[in-house]
Amino acid sequence: MTVAPYVPEPLPPDGIDWESHIPRIASANRALARYDGILQAIPNPELLLSPLLTQEAVLSSRIEGTQASLEDVLRFEANPRERISGAALADIQEIINYREALRAAVDALRTRRLDTALICDLHRILLTNSRGMDREPGCIRDIQNFIGRDAYVEHAIFVPPAPGSVPGALEDWGAYLQREEKDVLVQLSVLKAQFELIHPFCDGNGRIGRMLVPLIMYEKGLIRSPMFYISAYLERHRPVYYERLLAVSRERDWNGWIAFFLHAIEEQAEENGKKAKAILDLYDEMKQTVPEVTRSQYAVAAIDAIFGTPIFSSSEFYEQTAIPKKTANRILQQLREQEIIAVLAEGGGRRATTYVFSRLIAITEGDRL
Repeated sequence: MTVAPYVPEPLPPDGIDWESHIPRIASANRALARYDGILQAIPNPELLLSPLLTQEAVLSSRIEGTQASLEDVLRFEANPRERISGAALADIQEIINYREALRAAVDALRTRRLDTALICDLHRILLTNSRGMDREPGCIRDIQNFIGRDAYVEHAIFVPPAPGSVPGALEDWGAYLQREEKDVLVQLSVLKAQFELIHPFCDGNGRIGRMLVPLIMYEKGLIRSPMFYISAYLERHRPVYYERLLAVSRERDWNGWIAFFLHAIEEQAEENGKKAKAILDLYDEMKQTVPEVTRSQYAVAAIDAIFGTPIFSSSEFYEQTAIPKKTANRILQQLREQEIIAVLAEGGGRRATTYVFSRLIAITEGDRL
């Protein structure tokens, strides 16, 4: 039997059982406040948490089927001329686009509000030079799409709203985004689910939907830096994630979705906080160790470089730090001797040596700390 297109109800949805969600609301908000406190203690979160941003892009893209790892992306960026297969390159490009879209959003939110126009701009970046570049980047769809195991709508698992109802559904979504609500995290959970169910683009809806989580948190003042990484939880619980979304579309089970999402926020806030604190502790340790090891006025520049790009080439290190080449090579050798960094691939000819700051990679990739 063919699944009927989803008909979005006006937001907020009827039937939210606010009383039953009170314990989860309280726990999730406490966890998020603790995480925000850690963020505020980090002197340069854009730099120090940049590997977490890349890992978020990796995991959000993996939910959609990419296979590339954090190391794959960072190695490619350190040596973009290195030959890799077409499929691997396509995966990496999708991940880089996701990260660039998030960064563009952060810059944009300094001067404009989050709205459908901005989301279309982010979608355009997301699909640039990627598998979806022929799927109308930045444009609200005017065709019927569906999610299924094959190319036949008759076998669809989910059919989003008919194209003619998408603009009105997005207008209602945007109006609810600007409204005051009893609790912002519940409002966020509704906004995220409804956006993915509207499925306003021909491709990339899930990734944009996950990207909206930190952006809405930031827009609503829940966190002071738009750096919250939800995809690790959703990737670990992918079947339940999809099941809860489908239950909204089929049974209007908003309460089941809200409970799932609040738990995701709580657990991921704790995990993000542990990772951010571990990165800050490692940074403080390096601020003690590297000046002692190098005895160089360039120690801080070297530290910032290896935190910003924990897999890097020697040529990239020269460029990022602006340290004179002879001095930079001496610093790299000293960091290598102290096992702060390690060689990932020896250079030769015109190819620069590639290094890895393994302790930062381990913190970033760790599912649990």
